[in-house]
Amino acid sequence: MQTVLFHSTIFGPINSRRLGVSLGVNLTPNDGKICTFDCLYCEAGFNAQGPGTTGFPPRENVARLLESRLKNMSEAGLPLDVITFSGNGEPTLHPDFSGVIDDTLRLRDKYYPNAKVSVLCNSTRLSSQSVCEALRKVDNNILKLDSAITPTMRAIDRPNSPDFTSERVIDQIAQFGEQCIVQTMFLRGHHDGVNIDNTTPDEVQALIEAYKKIHPKEVMIYSIDRKTPAENLEKVSKEELQSMAEKITSETGIKVQVA
Repeated sequence: MQTVLFHSTIFGPINSRRLGVSLGVNLTPNDGKICTFDCLYCEAGFNAQGPGTTGFPPRENVARLLESRLKNMSEAGLPLDVITFSGNGEPTLHPDFSGVIDDTLRLRDKYYPNAKVSVLCNSTRLSSQSVCEALRKVDNNILKLDSAITPTMRAIDRPNSPDFTSERVIDQIAQFGEQCIVQTMFLRGHHDGVNIDNTTPDEVQALIEAYKKIHPKEVMIYSIDRKTPAENLEKVSKEELQSMAEKITSETGIKVQVA
């Protein structure tokens, strides 16, 4: 079974294809996965592997470990473009997510004032006022929308909640407007006898209408880059992604980044 990627709270820096030189922060367990989605393409594996034993790292531990790494990097003269919250699950599930963000912004300003703070969020916790307030503070509030058509979204992302719909999450993302970046994973394939394809003309047009409603500052589109827990998925070519990006921009006026 494919298992979690990150075995520490702070990891990297790595060269992110979307964000540059990125220092990662994993707010979920180091030996298991906790997420409100169970995406077919998740590089950290399926939720079935379990939550592990380490639990959410305490806020004070996150701050201490982050400061140590930033201090060492700064003293060594190493570059840093972004501090990125991702890891082995959904970062906004951390019980003190808002406080961790405040600590991170303070440490960023102290050691790397020109670096950005990014959160890769699956958009499932946008009904929480404290989560939304924290997301508004970061430089790159990156919110997932893999399909504007609920059955397709549910087939790809497999949300834990039976009530989670594309229509609802589009409305919730729209509250941020230009304070967010929308991120969409494009793929094709099949899983458990179900065909999956969010690249069809109808799917792309539905996403375009959603992007218009949300009006984010940017849209990021990408496809599979590493091994996925569901084996029968197909990567969409860079050329096809670029063609979709041009269509999205021409119809919405929104900048699209292809990764």
